[in-house]
Amino acid sequence: MALAAPPPARVFAELVPARSPTPAPAPLVLARSPTPAPAPLGPLGREVHVSGSAELSAGPDRARVSVRLGSRKDAAGAARSSVSRRLEYIAQSARQRGVPEENMTVTEDFSRVENTYQMEAEVCIVFGDFGKMQNVCNLLIEKLGTSVTISPPHFYHTPEAVDNLRRQVCVAAVGNTRRKAQEVCHLFGQSLGKPLLIREEETREWGGHIDSHLPNSPDGLTLQERIQNATAHASCRVFAVFEIKGKGNRRTK
Repeated sequence: MALAAPPPARVFAELVPARSPTPAPAPLVLARSPTPAPAPLGPLGREVHVSGSAELSAGPDRARVSVRLGSRKDAAGAARSSVSRRLEYIAQSARQRGVPEENMTVTEDFSRVENTYQMEAEVCIVFGDFGKMQNVCNLLIEKLGTSVTISPPHFYHTPEAVDNLRRQVCVAAVGNTRRKAQEVCHLFGQSLGKPLLIREEETREWGGHIDSHLPNSPDGLTLQERIQNATAHASCRVFAVFEIKGKGNRRTK
């Protein structure tokens, strides 16, 4: 079951003033003229602390369709031949539309029922292009009719797609956090410097299917509704500390 969407992102920021340690008492120096103190090196320790988040979604990148067929004949050869012809037509139709051979899996079962021979087969086809999937399924229904049974497509995500979503939502959260820090610095007339700390605090994922999950959507759903049900969502919250350069650190031309 999909979890409820997280609340809107909230960003917190604080400007940290320079940390000036309490100076130790200066030793007494007897000199004809006092040595001048060194010039300050700049506003060390000036930082802005920001929290930010992002949320992204990714539709499924794979769909699996199962095509089942069978034949029951008095002769074993006739039952095998009937199924073999249709299996070859299914495989050829998929190959002609760009489906790789390794994306098709065929299982066969041959048995004897009373005084007849029964041959059953199933072809599982994995599609990366949903348009090609629709074309292949429509063609098989048109040409083979009721002699085959085509299951509703099962949409899912590959591990690579899930990892990509995780990376994207983290990068988006960092980008949002940096933009907020820039706005805070601009508000006080300061210039944002380099990041001093970036920490991923929380990542949540919900929705979506993976390959090992069985399809659990009702048969009456449309194709777009199935894709929507299989869409994965992820959110990420990060905490970051940036240096504040200030106006005095800007180089003059």
